[in-house]
Amino acid sequence: MLDRLWICFALVVACSSHTNNGPSGGSAGSSADGGAAGTAAAHAGASDAGSSVGGATNGGATNGGATNGGATNGGSVSGGSANGGAANGGSSGMHAAGAAGSAGASPACTGSTAGYKLIWSDEFNGSLGTAVDSTKWTFDVGGTGWGNNELEYYTNGTNNAAMDGAGNLVITAKQESMGGKNYTSARLKTEGIKSFTYGRVEARMKIAQGNGIWPAFWMLGEDIASNPWPACGEIDIMENIGKEPNIIHATIHGPGYSAGEGPTKQYTLAAPVASAFHVFAIEWEQTTIRWYVDDTLYSTKTSSDIPSSAKWVYAHPFFIIMNLAVGGGWPGNPDSTTTFPQQLQVDYVRVCQK
Repeated sequence: MLDRLWICFALVVACSSHTNNGPSGGSAGSSADGGAAGTAAAHAGASDAGSSVGGATNGGATNGGATNGGATNGGSVSGGSANGGAANGGSSGMHAAGAAGSAGASPACTGSTAGYKLIWSDEFNGSLGTAVDSTKWTFDVGGTGWGNNELEYYTNGTNNAAMDGAGNLVITAKQESMGGKNYTSARLKTEGIKSFTYGRVEARMKIAQGNGIWPAFWMLGEDIASNPWPACGEIDIMENIGKEPNIIHATIHGPGYSAGEGPTKQYTLAAPVASAFHVFAIEWEQTTIRWYVDDTLYSTKTSSDIPSSAKWVYAHPFFIIMNLAVGGGWPGNPDSTTTFPQQLQVDYVRVCQK
């Protein structure tokens, strides 16, 4: 995601938010294969989690205020008013009284809707090259095409999904052979670990780009094993296909309105989506789902948007998925203009509820 620039004036971190998924105008949409359906990509928005990481604990009064870099450690390195004191350790550097860091806020969803409180998040603050938190994420692994004739082999290693050491998860698609496929990538999910019913679900992302590249941020019904797709339901928070660099898609898929028939809406940005971090989000209620990009509402879907004989299948638990696909019926395949590796950067994923 947008690289987080942490400035040591009591280390305060800023954040942003929103988008969507699903086939539009004949897109391949989704199909159940190996427990997963179509794809949705998330790219992130303008805010950067407030001063969430680097508030009172990391960059506030404790690590960057009076304790580390204030009067105790001479103010020369770890905090104070400007890298540890008035300049570099106060006036002389030794035992100078650096200014105490101000306390920052906890991570929070960035939406303007009142009453939401954070219930779950991953801020991806691990060291460079480390794996994702296995208490929060698991992986789909393999090269089955995933119901969309995709060309990648999904792995569960740090070769394709790892921390960048700057507050981001990086999902990397590479041009390399594995399992009979010519590309590798990663598809992360909270299935079997954590599911959610209603609330604001958002991620701040900077997406990959190029023909045949398909980043996605989306959700599937928790009951997919016993109630196969599309009956379990799918909510595509954000999808982008490389041949439409300025467009994101928001879609729902259910029984009788799946794949190319899924109710969808597009949002067009002034610049290519991949040129910056954006926040992609939904606000999900029992009978309504709203989609946002950078806190701009651009789509609302209710039961009136599906066929009259069809069932609204979004009033039960769903789990989160984010992935970077290569090729497939909807985006088409990479061509001579497509470069590798491609990266989907994820600053955070957060879920808030009332």
